[in-house]
Amino acid sequence: MASTSHPNAQLLERFYAAFAKRDAATMRDCYAPDAMFEDEVFTLKGAEIGQMWTMLSQNAREFSLQFRDITADDTSGRAHWEAQYLFSATGRKVHNIIEAEFQFRQGLIVMHRDRFDFWRWSRQALGLRGLLLGWSPLIRNKVRAQAARNLAAFSAKKA
Repeated sequence: MASTSHPNAQLLERFYAAFAKRDAATMRDCYAPDAMFEDEVFTLKGAEIGQMWTMLSQNAREFSLQFRDITADDTSGRAHWEAQYLFSATGRKVHNIIEAEFQFRQGLIVMHRDRFDFWRWSRQALGLRGLLLGWSPLIRNKVRAQAARNLAAFSAKKA
């Protein structure tokens, strides 16, 4: 992969700098209209991605973000990022460590995949329940369903 001087690496630098400032509008503008996003909790496309970043940015408490190891070429890219925040549902501190993969088209993100250790996250965010059951599809599916409901309710308020 090329260095951070590549235009797509600069796009990722801009994306993560905006994320660190909770600037969801700039983050949204880094995506193509038909983009796809996937992580351990969300599977989104198009405008849903910007809505997710807006919701997360507005609801973030005690939030900080660091990013590094950004590389990109004409079609793909990677980044490492770490977020620290209070998980709103429990008030518990989370330090999430994420590896991101991207695909680009015409200078915009068309596919964004974030990968993190869901069990590690659930132990921090959910406490004992996450420790005991965070590895199971049951907890993962409950978290995914609640996140989808939260995003739908947030989006409905903004409409």
